[in-house]
Amino acid sequence: MTTRRILAAIRFILGAVTLIAMGTQLSIHVGNGFPVVNFFSYFTNLGNLLAAVVLMVEAVLIWRGKELGPLWQVLRCVSVVCMALVGIVFSALLRNVDLGSLLPWVNTWMHYIMPIAVVADWLVQSPRLRIPLSKLGIAVIFPLVYLAYSLIRGAAIDWYAYPFLNPANGGYGAVAVTCVLIAVAFIVTSTVLIVLGNKLRPLVPPVQPAHVAA
Repeated sequence: MTTRRILAAIRFILGAVTLIAMGTQLSIHVGNGFPVVNFFSYFTNLGNLLAAVVLMVEAVLIWRGKELGPLWQVLRCVSVVCMALVGIVFSALLRNVDLGSLLPWVNTWMHYIMPIAVVADWLVQSPRLRIPLSKLGIAVIFPLVYLAYSLIRGAAIDWYAYPFLNPANGGYGAVAVTCVLIAVAFIVTSTVLIVLGNKLRPLVPPVQPAHVAA
């Protein structure tokens, strides 16, 4: 089995197991009477879903020896940064928080294994096409929209996915500081990953010209 097919298989398995983990946890979530919208209001679930889809698309691309254009690579970079932040934020702020009905293996997979695997995949199979740092603004849209959504919806229904976004825990000043720190972390991590992605060579180069994404 060639390196190309091994990498494609690993990517597909990572994505598939993530979808299985999310589906399993979603069924428990709904079975306990919690809204589906709340399930997908967790950054962990959104980040893992995005990463799973990107990995499975990348699995098909690497199998066929192709690579999409710069905008796809920015989207891939966003998924990598999201997963890096999932691992960092969970380890720093949520490791000792009561996780309720979250299954231990799902917790381990989504908060530890996937963040490490996705970042490693970016470093091992870096994009062949350079990503201009000017695209950084696109990468920052996702967390900003998520934070805005979480705060607006949380205020409307009095439910927050994470305690550090709840103004009842220290007031809006503490929430604002946390949001700024998360935004800065996202920008710094995105910058580092883009620079590394531009410098490193992919383990398996495309065998066909890249398809340029709009």
